Amino acid sequence: MDNKDLVWDLEQFQKRKRAENFVLGFENKLCVYSGSVEQLYTNYDIFFPKDENHKLVILPNPYAAHDTFHGIEEASVKATGIFIVPSDPRDEKGRLSMMIPLKGSDAGKRNFRRVPLDVGLKLINQHRPSDKPFLPVLIKGDLRELDADTPCLHLHSLLLSDLPKLSALEVKDIQSVVLERLQELAGRV
Repeated sequence: MDNKDLVWDLEQFQKRKRAENFVLGFENKLCVYSGSVEQLYTNYDIFFPKDENHKLVILPNPYAAHDTFHGIEEASVKATGIFIVPSDPRDEKGRLSMMIPLKGSDAGKRNFRRVPLDVGLKLINQHRPSDKPFLPVLIKGDLRELDADTPCLHLHSLLLSDLPKLSALEVKDIQSVVLERLQELAGRV
């Protein structure tokens, strides 16, 4: 595979199987960004190849080229400090929560507000202009461990105002797809 942004290392995970199961719940629900090729993937499969020990591989759907957006510069994707975590690691229903950093927290000792996923999305968007919704995407390295037992996903945000290579129609399409996938994810809560 030529795009190394789509091969994630899971070697450091204490509970690798739990992390694998957790991230599979986000397949095609959160878009994946690759900075090395300036592409956003909205239709993909997640694999854990046996011959690639402790790797996660994201494979864009080769029959859905229209679901890959090109020309998205790295400057348009920003870290948020927001995490998605299981509501309770023992919860078999897969409910999700968001950990939103509180204002005034210093980077070394960040405090978070933990809320259900759908509530967190509403809170974030209440503080944003209606024409600039929160558009979360994943990049390599966003799958992490909150602690030894709990996997989490750090979210990056796509800034539509920083897409100079794209037409207004393409930008609108990206926004629609990301929001549609996010609704599917929030609906699972």
